[in-house]
Amino acid sequence: MAEEVLIPSSGKITSQLTGSLLAVAFLTSLGSSMLYGYNLAVVNSPAVYIKDFYNQSVVNRNGTGLSEETLTLMYSLTVSVFAIGGLLGSVIVGILVTRFGRKGTVVNTTVLVFIASLLMGFSRICGSPEMIIVGRFITGIHSGISLSVVPMYLGEIAPKNLRGFLGLVPSIFIGTGVFTAQILGLHELLGKEEHWPLFLSVVAVPTFIQLMLLPWFPESPRYLLIEKHNVHATITALKWYRAKCDIQAEIEEMQEEQRSLSSVETLSVWKLFQDDTCFSIEKLGRRPLMIGGFTMMGICCGGITVSLILQAHIPFMRYVGVTCVVGIIAGFCIGPAGVPFLITAELFKQSHRPAAYIVGGSLNWLSNFTVGFVFPFLQMSAGSYSYLVFGTICLSVAAYVYVVIPETKNKTFMEISQMFTKKEAVPLTQGLIHVDQLKLKKMNGYDENTNEI
Repeated sequence: MAEEVLIPSSGKITSQLTGSLLAVAFLTSLGSSMLYGYNLAVVNSPAVYIKDFYNQSVVNRNGTGLSEETLTLMYSLTVSVFAIGGLLGSVIVGILVTRFGRKGTVVNTTVLVFIASLLMGFSRICGSPEMIIVGRFITGIHSGISLSVVPMYLGEIAPKNLRGFLGLVPSIFIGTGVFTAQILGLHELLGKEEHWPLFLSVVAVPTFIQLMLLPWFPESPRYLLIEKHNVHATITALKWYRAKCDIQAEIEEMQEEQRSLSSVETLSVWKLFQDDTCFSIEKLGRRPLMIGGFTMMGICCGGITVSLILQAHIPFMRYVGVTCVVGIIAGFCIGPAGVPFLITAELFKQSHRPAAYIVGGSLNWLSNFTVGFVFPFLQMSAGSYSYLVFGTICLSVAAYVYVVIPETKNKTFMEISQMFTKKEAVPLTQGLIHVDQLKLKKMNGYDENTNEI
């Protein structure tokens, strides 16, 4: 087992962050979340070269080039088709995680990245703009799946007081992916005309590392017990992810959830919306990160507006604008990038979780597509004031979280579920229950020797 790291809280050691947990968080985020961030920014640097390639390819086929409007349309399709693929991926994630498991879905969908990399990498040799567009679409499918399944996987393997920490690892790697694309896009590296196919297809490298190492780690214990009813595999997985602690209480908590779901079928998306309990999504959240992240983004949007208005008169305002752009990225990484997906893992029971991720993922990708499509027109009509629209939205969300949403830190999945059932918030101190109080009554009993429930 890898090295253990002790995490102090209020002067006491509340849990152990094992090397296995860190390794899984790193590997899943490296080959999935980082690729999402990378693919968001990768088409910016070689935009001119890609347009030239599109035009030259059409000239070679038809003898005439493309008009400026048609060329812009093709490039816009190249950018936006990534979001369309992401929407499709978020819709099918529920089927995949139920059939293949959480880790199994992450591993099996790596084939999409390799297919996309081959298409984009050989597009210029084949003289086919279609290969780039299809490759972008396939990477979007992979990112749509990953944005849902990775937080789900990490949320289920983490102890309750480390879910927040592990849940933010993917958002860190999203930012890392964006930064990596900007660095590799420099002219001194892969930003040259002859290198842009490699620049698009380099995503296969981190995915290959993930594929080589992640299969050695266990599946989600909650999935193994609640959905596969495999007690032995659950115990083995928990021993991987926990160190020097009694796992009996955690197994009993899973069994309690399993029994509570014995008469509940796995929900479809439509049934999820019909369930009154699920409409209580507004009742929970990771307050400090969400409030801080959205507030920072809102203030920085206002700062960009001021800098754009005054930069013609005050040259120093240009640096203020750059600082505000960095602030928006930092604010996004603090909370909005990862916390919503973490919240989804915490809010819903095992039977609800796949459908919930379908809904959340679909809304995320629809929003990406909408912003990408609407912003150019908004900028044309509102000019420098266009950022005030986004700033107002960010500050409104921060205020909503502050007023409505309580904290779910250090609560088990069953405790969160009971909050919905009782339709009232559980005091924060109730989440810090002594281990003895976590001992739940077992319906059929648990025999560690026979591995039976």
